[in-house]
Amino acid sequence: MSPRSASVNEELRRRSRERLLQAAVELVDEHGFEATTLTDIADRAGSARGLVSYYFPGKRQLVQSAVHRLMHRTLEEALEREPRTEDGRERLARAVDAILGLAHDRPVLMRQHMAGLLQAEGFVQCPEQRRLSELLSDTVARYGSADVTADYPMLRATLMGAVFAALMPGAPMPVPALRAELFERYRLDWELGTPPGSDTDPAAARGRDLSRFFATGERAERTAPGKPAE
Repeated sequence: MSPRSASVNEELRRRSRERLLQAAVELVDEHGFEATTLTDIADRAGSARGLVSYYFPGKRQLVQSAVHRLMHRTLEEALEREPRTEDGRERLARAVDAILGLAHDRPVLMRQHMAGLLQAEGFVQCPEQRRLSELLSDTVARYGSADVTADYPMLRATLMGAVFAALMPGAPMPVPALRAELFERYRLDWELGTPPGSDTDPAAARGRDLSRFFATGERAERTAPGKPAE
């Protein structure tokens, strides 16, 4: 039997990593961060326990990467859904609704993510986080920003603050009120985007199945020539 080619090995590694990311998101969403072990994640992914450590230095880094994957794929889906548009205001409204929608639909997961960002290791720089950054930066640019390098971090901070406010234990703010505040801040018309939890919210219609965000089959990645796949 001839050895596998480098490209086949790379594809197998990519699929293994994505299965681990999906398993991490599912288990933390179901049971919380503390109750989820790396062994649980490996078992759910159908992988050896040692493979988790091969890809990720620890559980918190794995979970943060997994949530960033969920966030950037959710955002990507919202931005590219039909009818597709290049209108910057509509795209910003979709971005706001996509991130608030995650706080609305997956409070346990997003609360754990926000808590993880406040730990000593802080923000994990990973392919998933970089893709999220690219999508939000592009959204800010299309919205008409004259200084994306300044306006993107402000949008990121504003969205993170809104998610934190929505998930504050004991004193959560209603997502519609946070949406109204963000739409006023960016001068977005109320009818733009898709309000989280509404009858027209595509994410709500799909239920809790996350597999589309962690595809292990062939997928045309939106990457520039020469850019490594995620």
